[in-house]
Amino acid sequence: MADTTAPSAGASCLERLKNYVKTPKGFILSAEILISFIIIICYGASHTGGYSSVAICEMIFAMVFFGIFMMGMDKQFLLVNWLWSDLFRAGIGAVLYLIVSLINVIGGAGDGARIAGGVFGLIAGLLFAYDTYTIYMEVKSTRQHTAASTGDGV
Repeated sequence: MADTTAPSAGASCLERLKNYVKTPKGFILSAEILISFIIIICYGASHTGGYSSVAICEMIFAMVFFGIFMMGMDKQFLLVNWLWSDLFRAGIGAVLYLIVSLINVIGGAGDGARIAGGVFGLIAGLLFAYDTYTIYMEVKSTRQHTAASTGDGV
């Protein structure tokens, strides 16, 4: 008979999810996933749905990084510099969202869903830019700590 008092792996994962969403990085990543999903819905309802590829890619990348950071795999798998990878993901996402959203807002006359997707895309671009800023400040602080800890051989 199975031991019912031991915590299951599913409950452990759910607890990690709840705890990680409460952190600032977890909140930003979950907001990025949510707004990307809203943008996919808006672009899917518009007459030209080809602009949804940026939202799909960025949502998948945010979900992958959310899972990696939530499960603590960034501390176990040290072959990849996760901080710099996340910085590039957020920076590229901010630039792509701003470009695609400006194209849709400017050229979306008569297509309300396309304009709504563009407006949400501008908000997503600002969110990704904020994420880039927070990651950059973390990179900057870690570089200052490692640069200050040089040993004197004199």
